[in-house]
Amino acid sequence: MKIAEKQIEVRYAETDQMGVVYHANYLVWMEVGRTELIKQLGFHYADMEKEGIISPVVDLQVSYKKPLRYGETATVRTWIDAYDGIRVTYGYEILTPDGEIAVTGKSQHVCVKRDTFRPIVIRKYFPDWHEAYERAKK
Repeated sequence: MKIAEKQIEVRYAETDQMGVVYHANYLVWMEVGRTELIKQLGFHYADMEKEGIISPVVDLQVSYKKPLRYGETATVRTWIDAYDGIRVTYGYEILTPDGEIAVTGKSQHVCVKRDTFRPIVIRKYFPDWHEAYERAKK
């Protein structure tokens, strides 16, 4: 199983009145993690979009364990938790500077045609991505 890691410095603007990272910012960091994983697999999401295909989130699960604060560095770990040729579920762990789990999550995506939102079979449209996902998945 391939796991991509990305370091993110917590910026002041990402914190809330309690001084901890605002919960929705973790979703942005998950996107950063997905982008890094896709890049490490040798692809770019923008290339898929150029072909008229987009990959919306269809399900999202997030569990908050420990807070992260301004000035700390978070580590976003991302992997392919499940893949069936149509749907892909990414898994995430966001770690504190001490390596403790701050957040866990999963996001499920499908690839669809931008103009119709009809799902596509990734194996057919992007066989290289399909092979890479098959090799990298959990």
